[in-house]
Amino acid sequence: MVKERVLELANKISNTKKGKKGGITPDRPEYRILEPVVTDEMAEIGLHLKMRKPQTAAQIADYAQKPLDYTDRILRQLAWDGVCIINVIDGVDHFWLEPWVPGIMEMMVNNRENVEKYPQIAQAFEAYGRARAPLAVGIFPVGLGPMRVIPIEASISGETRKASYEEISMYLNENTLFSVSDCSCRTSREAMGEGCGHLKEEMCIQMGDAAKYYIRTGRAREITREEAFGIIKKAEDNGLMHCIPNLDGPGKTHAICNCCGCSCLALRNAGMFYNNDMVRSNYVSKVEKDKCVACGECVEICPVNALKLGQKLCSKTPRQKEERQIPFDTEWGPEKWNADYRTNKQVVEETGTSPCKSECPAHIGIQGYIKLASQGRYKEALELIKEENPFPAVCGRICPRLCETACTRRDLDEPLAIDDIKKFIADQDLNEAHRYIPRKKNQYDKKIAVVGGGPGGLTCAYFLAIEGYKVTVFEKEKNLGGMLTFGIPSYRLEKNVINAEIEVLKILGVQFKTGVEVGKDITINKLRKQGYAAFYLAIGAQGGRKIGIDGEDAKGVYAGVEFLKKVSLGEDSMLEGETVVIGGGNVAIDVARTAIRLSKNDVSLFCLEGRKNMPALQEEVEEALEEGIAIQNSWGPKRILVTDGCVAGVEFIKCISVLDKDGHFSPQYDPSQTMIVPAQNVLLSVGQSILWGNLLNETAVALNRNQTAKADAITFQTNEPDIFVGGDAYTGPRFAIDAIAQGKEGAISIHRFVNKGQSLVIGRVKREYKSFDKNDLVLESYDNIPRQKIAHISGQRSKETFQDLRTTFTEEQMKKETERCLSCGITVTDEYLCVGCGACVKRCKFEAIKLDRKYDAVNVELSELKPKIIKAAIKRKARIKVKKLKTAIKKTFS
Repeated sequence: MVKERVLELANKISNTKKGKKGGITPDRPEYRILEPVVTDEMAEIGLHLKMRKPQTAAQIADYAQKPLDYTDRILRQLAWDGVCIINVIDGVDHFWLEPWVPGIMEMMVNNRENVEKYPQIAQAFEAYGRARAPLAVGIFPVGLGPMRVIPIEASISGETRKASYEEISMYLNENTLFSVSDCSCRTSREAMGEGCGHLKEEMCIQMGDAAKYYIRTGRAREITREEAFGIIKKAEDNGLMHCIPNLDGPGKTHAICNCCGCSCLALRNAGMFYNNDMVRSNYVSKVEKDKCVACGECVEICPVNALKLGQKLCSKTPRQKEERQIPFDTEWGPEKWNADYRTNKQVVEETGTSPCKSECPAHIGIQGYIKLASQGRYKEALELIKEENPFPAVCGRICPRLCETACTRRDLDEPLAIDDIKKFIADQDLNEAHRYIPRKKNQYDKKIAVVGGGPGGLTCAYFLAIEGYKVTVFEKEKNLGGMLTFGIPSYRLEKNVINAEIEVLKILGVQFKTGVEVGKDITINKLRKQGYAAFYLAIGAQGGRKIGIDGEDAKGVYAGVEFLKKVSLGEDSMLEGETVVIGGGNVAIDVARTAIRLSKNDVSLFCLEGRKNMPALQEEVEEALEEGIAIQNSWGPKRILVTDGCVAGVEFIKCISVLDKDGHFSPQYDPSQTMIVPAQNVLLSVGQSILWGNLLNETAVALNRNQTAKADAITFQTNEPDIFVGGDAYTGPRFAIDAIAQGKEGAISIHRFVNKGQSLVIGRVKREYKSFDKNDLVLESYDNIPRQKIAHISGQRSKETFQDLRTTFTEEQMKKETERCLSCGITVTDEYLCVGCGACVKRCKFEAIKLDRKYDAVNVELSELKPKIIKAAIKRKARIKVKKLKTAIKKTFS
């Protein structure tokens, strides 16, 4: 049943008439936000309140013809609910109305108790902006919107034309009373289950009379000026921007909101409706081409998708820039909106960007850390790497170097030695007394369990720890590192390097429980009872695979990964007699190279693929050959010969093709070509299996046919909502860098999952990086500096030890190699989309992006706003008519 008086009150606040054209109806958010908490009796008193004109309870009681004590009680209830303001003036409480936004709706949403009881309040707040925003498109000149972006102060520190009202510090220094409340926009989104991962708690600051009201009505707690500055810094560190209510008059405001583009309802005017003038500051971002290195930090932090990575090098094909339509002089309907702006953010222009960043599974800002290293800024370079990868020293030794394979320089002479530069940077940190330890962003009480201490699990733990969670890693082995420790021999990755990088996690507060097998020693259900809110399963693929041929159960046949594990644990693994390794991937090469170090006899490797098509990295193959391993290509095992239960040899058959016409694994053989190879040891390295044990008992986690876990490709959430997976357990055997990339995404999902009302996808950056067309480049000139190389280690020497004999670049080599970078990528700014928040400037380590003061707009007080908007709306209609006329004339005479 409609509350008629409440409907009348909604119309009064809206300055409309019930039942008249444009009046508020019961289905409108203005009525719906009041309806749950305002009675007709309360509304009857509320109808005597005035917009921004304070009155005492006695004055209102006189107008309403009601008893003073009754009127006073109702007014205080209205103030507590958020429908009106209460504040002391000249020693007496006064009451008045504020506009819907910024004003009543935020105040009502900031009543935690009411929103918990009536989610409709939060929903109505969101619906109001969605309904009203289209009516405001194109008619608010810069500076006059109800809410306005104010730049991060550090981003305009060098701007000589800045005004004091554009500085956060002015507002904080001019006021003496401060409070902090939850963000009303994010509260609304959370109540709808549409949170973006930016949490609401204690994010918005009130000042002066607004702080008095918020403190008095329990919406906020009082804070000091120093605490207010601390909240501003915390917001900026978490990638948030600043907005202020903009209706208090020139250079005045009563609050500072710390906003994100994915949940802020004011910023929705820009993100969804492209009505950017309504919220923008006086600034726009400008990129200095010569300084930009396309690290992508600014792109991913931009709240309105005004920045994308593009191409710095010239193209043969001219790029046609499409003329942008804007609401300033164009009719603007739903067909021009971006309704999916919270899920369709793009990080790269259509034509692509630098191949190194695009092809790296973790999308590290490679150009960026190369530039920092060239300037001797090694700690900053390491910090940039660790934004994506907590294990640069590890990856500098074992990475598959997909970035180098894709490097533009490769098409000119040789690719940049990216991995060796990264190794140099990381080793500076390993050798320092004071390590780089990331600062924690927040502090949460929630406990997260990570099962598996390999690269994926450790990465997830690292990023959750930085976010501020209490993380425990459960590892069934006595040592941490997973396949880094047990699957990669020390001559490629020494254990002290792994342990040194894991030490950072310990400093961050991550707890480790080794020798504990989840599913056997403790179950997921028991961990839930201990308070663990979510689980990340990254157990890797540490089991071997059988081939399915006769004799593979004989004594002397071992799974390659089990063999590597025994060696890493220091168990007696000496090999007597001839050894045959079966397999052609990187693990098979590691197995063969380890075997030759433990055998006085010959070691040979047989694989189905031809030499050029071996899955193993070419450099690994070459190192194996140099160490004396005989590689026999295009042979498949037919059977293992057995004598007295022991291996005697292997019969091989010639493989004539590995894949069918569709590219599927389907080896074909020539039965007329076989050979028998004597052997006393056979090491099978034809794939790895995932050993789940009892880990998934009593869970709904489903498995694929290959025993990988089924999960969402973006969020990594399984059928069991609190269980996420990553690494080999999800993809099957891949490289460590793949597991690292997924570990970070898993941490993002878990952060969202364990916090009420957060979506796993809304506001999430889809890291869909893509490379530009290298065939379309114009490379007119480049240096002739040869690729720097580390000293060559002979195979005869390397096979005698398990030590990693490979050297690291000298500083001189590193500097020379960084000079070879062509700096392919660049950040591109869409000046119209930019709202001038300065988040990009704060994030940039290269002073390559700055805010340029394009406008000189100052806000006005609410009472002065209406005539200015009417005037702007009339001018807009005239511009639209003129544009249509010009278009018609052009078509007529074209």
